[in-house]
Amino acid sequence: MYYNLFIIEILSAFILAATLLYRYGDCYRNHILVTVSVLTAWYFSFLIMFILPLDISWTVYRQHQCLNATEPTSVAVQANLSSSVAPPINKCEISWPDNIFPSLWRVVYWSSQCLTWLIMPMMQSYSKAGDFTVKGKLKSALVDNAIYYGSYLFICGILLIYLAFTSGVQLDGPKIKAIASSASNTWGLFLLILLLGYALVEVPRNLWNNSKKNYTLSYCYFKIAKLSTDKCEAEETVDDILESLNMALGAITAGHPLQSHVETIVQKLPVQLKDKLNSRIPPDRPSPPSMKSLINLHKKTIKALHVLQRTETQYGLMLQRIFHLEDVSTNSRSPDKRFQHTFYTPRPRIQRILYSPVLEWYWECLIKQYFLKTMAVITCAMSLMVVWSEVTFFSKKPVLSIFANVVGAAGDNFNYVAIVTISTLSIGYIFYCAYSTVLKIRVLNLYYLAPHHQTNEYSLIFSGMMVCRLTPAMCLNFLSLTHLDSHIITQRIMETYYTQIMGHMDVLRIIAEGFNIYFPMLVIFLCLATYFSLGSRLLSMCGFQQFIGDDELTTDLVDEGREIVKREKRRRQRHEESMLRRRELSERFPQRTYRAPDQRDGAHTGLLSDRDDTEYYVARDSHVEPYRRAEVPYNRHGDVDDRFGESTLPSIRDEFNGRRDKMTLPPRGLFDDV
Repeated sequence: MYYNLFIIEILSAFILAATLLYRYGDCYRNHILVTVSVLTAWYFSFLIMFILPLDISWTVYRQHQCLNATEPTSVAVQANLSSSVAPPINKCEISWPDNIFPSLWRVVYWSSQCLTWLIMPMMQSYSKAGDFTVKGKLKSALVDNAIYYGSYLFICGILLIYLAFTSGVQLDGPKIKAIASSASNTWGLFLLILLLGYALVEVPRNLWNNSKKNYTLSYCYFKIAKLSTDKCEAEETVDDILESLNMALGAITAGHPLQSHVETIVQKLPVQLKDKLNSRIPPDRPSPPSMKSLINLHKKTIKALHVLQRTETQYGLMLQRIFHLEDVSTNSRSPDKRFQHTFYTPRPRIQRILYSPVLEWYWECLIKQYFLKTMAVITCAMSLMVVWSEVTFFSKKPVLSIFANVVGAAGDNFNYVAIVTISTLSIGYIFYCAYSTVLKIRVLNLYYLAPHHQTNEYSLIFSGMMVCRLTPAMCLNFLSLTHLDSHIITQRIMETYYTQIMGHMDVLRIIAEGFNIYFPMLVIFLCLATYFSLGSRLLSMCGFQQFIGDDELTTDLVDEGREIVKREKRRRQRHEESMLRRRELSERFPQRTYRAPDQRDGAHTGLLSDRDDTEYYVARDSHVEPYRRAEVPYNRHGDVDDRFGESTLPSIRDEFNGRRDKMTLPPRGLFDDV
């Protein structure tokens, strides 16, 4: 049984990591080394989440001395088969070789540490470099990491000198390793408490708020107004880059040594931006830029183009969500109980059969809100259990930690399946809270995980590094909650193989006096601050736009977003009416030739977000038959490829059929043209 469960959980961890990487990354455009490294980092982190409950169950099994129990002889076994009373040894019906967990944890630990401290930092610096050669990119990456690790070594040197003079102990290899492990645990515990203090409140609250249609719609209006501002800023940044590039083109003529580098930057631009650049008048006799200036311009161009495409794509996706929420609000008052869409979206035949308009109406207008409220109540109970256990896990007698009591009771009853199930659900919820916060982290608009394949390479690498460094502290903290860490409860117990390989939840000696016990209590204050939205209110006072219901700025942005959606809806309706007229003219005068709707005069005047993600055609007049809707498609996917498909940026996939009309290969060279 355990072998099958072990294999299933290994496969489940891989499927989960691959699914998330496909959702956030672009496997077609990202370099294969980036994809493999991030997949490995995420996979090993999820593997710990799935396998650690088996290690806990096996440890409880060993604590009950099942391994040392005397096996009955074959005669006794035959006699017991006919007996009505089972022997005590049958309570230990579990077998597992002792060498699997240590070998697995060693591979996971050293691979994760090598990725997060050596390989991925170099890859991240390389992907951000704006140099034009592999040698230049490697040099920039080495310089960045030398500064990064030099700071770490300086801090560690001061710490080692302090410990050598204060403790009087000899700092040999094992002691330095223990100090490094303690420093990692200190950083991980500090970050974990901050993430949990936010997510333990936000996860159930978001589920509850999403069950309220009016609240969700207002929040989406707020988001579309912010995205509109971000989109304008991204366009202004691109305009500034075009101005700088125009000056460089005017200064660097044919035959100049830097001409090839300037052409490399120009090739990054989509066709529409190239036309815009060519239409500009070059300045009079500008001074030629230096190589360093071109490198900085190249780096800024890569970032700005990706931010522009990502923002416009998110703008279009948010419009789709708002249109859907408005349809839900309209259909809730529909007497025929059949879900009607304002803008038609083609779906696969099997989806149309299994998810009919009647079933969609009952799910979207009736069942979904109660389902979300139920999940909100369940997650709220889980959050309360985690907070209570974090505050009370240091108590040995009586045992107040809920997880320690549950695991202990299941172990006393030899119910190892319950131990695995409860531990998996508990660790999974803690992982979800922490990682969902990691996915929302947005550092200076540079490190940002955007769904729908809009995350660039260095953001993916940053998330992989964050997850690898956070997972060990998170798992050791859970072992403390279940009283399976002897350094926390100061009691001699049989520990998990994970603890034997990864170490204990020890922190630096200078703050070790009660830090790992009392610091987790800070989570209750962070939860209260999150519940009352103190952080959002503080950011709003500082000028950062935050969604706060009773704030005047929030109300203004909601109204602005509502007006933006109205304009976009009218624009789309006018476009659909234009397509309808073209279709009718082509039917009435078949001998005449009409251009397809996606062949427009001149350059695109709208933004990427002005177009839908999929081909659609809506006939708003009642006399038009339904089968004619999809005959004149309006394709945003082709427009995105026109602007960004030939550049170094990810192309937008068709979310409904899971394929791309235009497959683009990764750029040549290691991480070239990020």
